[in-house]
Amino acid sequence: MNKSMVVGVVLGAVVVTAGGAVATYNMMGDKGPQFARVTDVTPIKETIRTPRQVCKDVAITHQKPVQDQHQVAGTALGAVVGGLIGNQVGGGSGKKIATVAGAVGGGYAGNKVQERMQANDTYTTTETRCNTVTDTREKVVGYTVKYELEGRVGQVRMDRDPGQQIPVRDGQLVLAEQQ
Repeated sequence: MNKSMVVGVVLGAVVVTAGGAVATYNMMGDKGPQFARVTDVTPIKETIRTPRQVCKDVAITHQKPVQDQHQVAGTALGAVVGGLIGNQVGGGSGKKIATVAGAVGGGYAGNKVQERMQANDTYTTTETRCNTVTDTREKVVGYTVKYELEGRVGQVRMDRDPGQQIPVRDGQLVLAEQQ
């Protein structure tokens, strides 16, 4: 072997040994704790409210328009029928009284019958009725994390649950996840 090759091998060995020593010192050197102990994690929640429309079809009963508001037709028809029936009863002046009484009673009855028939004269339609309801839900937006590091208690807000410990680098919490 020539002299320059021996010098090169010795220098290479020295550099490798020195690099290993520095790396070992950095790994073994006292950098403090590597983790902070988590003592409590509390979720921070936000309430989300979302309005929405709810519609349903409803059957609506309507009164048909009344043609004869005073029930004149029913009164007149009832009076005629009542008068005819009253005329069949009795004789002489009693017959006249019976005819008048039959007409009055028949007129009243005809009026009430027509009134009841008009009240029951209805039709049904379907209408859509809508109203607004609000759906609510809770969303976790972060976490309040209490921790202990070198005998000190601290608190920090994080975007995730860190579990049992938080990494520490150079005495500082590492809060962001490393990629």
